[in-house]
Amino acid sequence: MDRLHIILILIFTLSSITVIHSTTFKIVNRCRHTVWPGILTGADRTVLNPTGFALSPGKSKTLRAPVAWSGRLWGRTDCAIDSTGKLSCVTADCGSGKVECEGRGAEPPATLAEFTLNGDQGLDFYDVSLVDGYNLPMLVIPRDGKSGGCSSTGCLVDLNRACPVGLRVARSSRSRSVVACKSACEAFGDPRFCCSESYNTPETCPPTEYSAYFKHVCPRSYSYAYDDKTSTFTCSGADYMIIFCPLPYTSEKLLEARKETADLPLVNKTMMHIGRH
Repeated sequence: MDRLHIILILIFTLSSITVIHSTTFKIVNRCRHTVWPGILTGADRTVLNPTGFALSPGKSKTLRAPVAWSGRLWGRTDCAIDSTGKLSCVTADCGSGKVECEGRGAEPPATLAEFTLNGDQGLDFYDVSLVDGYNLPMLVIPRDGKSGGCSSTGCLVDLNRACPVGLRVARSSRSRSVVACKSACEAFGDPRFCCSESYNTPETCPPTEYSAYFKHVCPRSYSYAYDDKTSTFTCSGADYMIIFCPLPYTSEKLLEARKETADLPLVNKTMMHIGRH
């Protein structure tokens, strides 16, 4: 084989290789208190490390995700280490007893950011889910995406202050301070709210008054198991900012700068009086 043929084969081989984007997550804490992010990697995927860490107010941490990573991220709150060295958190604890979650997921209620990177047609699929309840406002912003819509999503409102009575989680048995808002499934265990048993299809499990409340306040967030059409977003070639306690006015400026085109607003402005962290 002559030299020209070898060069042509190399050019063809290199041109046929699909370049897979190496995604970064910039996790930002804009809360007035420390947040302990937790990370759970999906089954049979390379683990994204660290699986947990502390993030002081105003601080950020950037992580590089493994190729085709899938998993979820969330924020733990009111964490403390006892005399034995065990870490425990009032909301979204992962139960590892450590700063790192080590393969353990969030204990509901917890606001979740869920990702599948480099999926079908090279697209990232992502959402912010309130299916397991809510503990913190969260915003996901794709940056420098190439295609796929690349809309921001999340829940900017502090739902804890207006959480329906039956769903409220207090800081302690003696406290009236609401620190999280349960899903109706967790609160009542009714298959109708859990989309389970005879309610395990989209036809038999429509929105309920509780999921409708979440959806009304945070229109782009997942509100219940079959809330796919208005809650799952796609993008390719993007890096992502994940912001805890985003300020609504800051978010609107960012979205305006990005020429946001999603059909649904990030927040129902009639609910802005609820307040923020």
